Amino acid sequence: MKKVTTINPATEEEIASYDRLSASNALEKIAKANETYKSWKNTSFEERSNLMSKLADIFDDHKEEYAQLATQEMGKMIGQSRSEIEKCAKICRYYADNIHELLADEPIKTEAKKSYVTYQPLGVLLAVMPWNFPFYQVIRFAAPAVMTGNTGVLKHASNVQGCAFALEDAFKKAGFPEGVFTNLNVESDDIKTIIEDKNIIAVTLTGSEPAGRSVAKIAGENLKKTVLELGGSDAYIILEDADLEKATDLATFGRLQNNGQTCIAAKRFIVLEEIFDDFLELFTKKMKEAKMAEPTNEDAYYGPMARVDLRDEIHEQVEKTIKEGGKLILGGKIPNQKGAYYPATILADLKPGMTAFDEELFGPVASVIKAKNEEEAIKLANNSTFGLGSGVVTGDSKRGEKIALQLEAGNSFVNKLVASDPRLPFGGIKNSGYGRELSDFGIKEFVNTKSIWID
Repeated sequence: MKKVTTINPATEEEIASYDRLSASNALEKIAKANETYKSWKNTSFEERSNLMSKLADIFDDHKEEYAQLATQEMGKMIGQSRSEIEKCAKICRYYADNIHELLADEPIKTEAKKSYVTYQPLGVLLAVMPWNFPFYQVIRFAAPAVMTGNTGVLKHASNVQGCAFALEDAFKKAGFPEGVFTNLNVESDDIKTIIEDKNIIAVTLTGSEPAGRSVAKIAGENLKKTVLELGGSDAYIILEDADLEKATDLATFGRLQNNGQTCIAAKRFIVLEEIFDDFLELFTKKMKEAKMAEPTNEDAYYGPMARVDLRDEIHEQVEKTIKEGGKLILGGKIPNQKGAYYPATILADLKPGMTAFDEELFGPVASVIKAKNEEEAIKLANNSTFGLGSGVVTGDSKRGEKIALQLEAGNSFVNKLVASDPRLPFGGIKNSGYGRELSDFGIKEFVNTKSIWID
């Protein structure tokens, strides 16, 4: 039997090994999920809400255990791992408390005696999820999906299988029937077979652009709906009236949060030329002072990347950018130590066509770009194949709002880092994917929006 072994990225030591499911065994579990769906879809909102509230309690009660597991498997700073588990509990409670309102029938006035729109579940949903938020990314899909009456099967990243099985166990502890949520520890090569299975009704994926294209192609050939949340190269415009202390604090945390491995992280900082030199000097100082250490170190600012190969990949992007004419301001050297560590790095003198301008940098590397004026800043921000998040830092919120409305992204925040919130829809445009998660928009992605007419 094949196995997958999880590795601690801070020490490069093995954590645990997990048996892989064969494709045939995975299809058996999916068939079970479909059988469960047939009864689960008929449960009341009250019953689902009670169980979802219990799941929130499980996250609260096991916060330290789950946080330590996430930190061990993918290197997230321990404080940020705790925050991730807290966010899981929050999203569970949001859907438990608001399901009646989110999925309420909507009366439509017509010449019929009665006409309305109702929302009904579809069946078994496949979720292909990444390692960077190993608990929250899954719950962001699972909580609304399960509350609608669907059941879900998870193909999680190989390096966080401990988290994947912990999630499956959490649903069990909360009292959900077997088959409502199932972890499938399968190889990526089996995804095609799984998507093609008659019991899979739709697919949601959070991951890389190539993975999204591959899954969307298979699903499309089988007429199955997809929601994709892919990469990003989020641009933050720093205007000349911005408070530099606040702007550089935001930039430093935005680039080093989760060790730089967040799809909606601030990645490109487009700074107006009046303050460019001052911004770069202060930003460099703060990035240099940020402490890199083991992720269990409560005083550290950031830690290792999730895997050594990912660290090596971003280093290649840095070196390529320098060869293309980019200027290395800080960092850019692989430390001589064990673990997938990479230092806080800043690249400047960047232009469209350079690697650090065009590509997503999924690690602690910041791209700083000079703009002549506001108009050019907007043009540079929108000069990207991605469109997930964006931001504006300014002393004038009305001016910031005006610019935010012109940025080509699914999310635009003024004077704050982009973050997901269960009350707001989350997703991207262009090569950052399509569809939305969270809020009433997200919960309705995987339902049958049915029109009822009574004459």
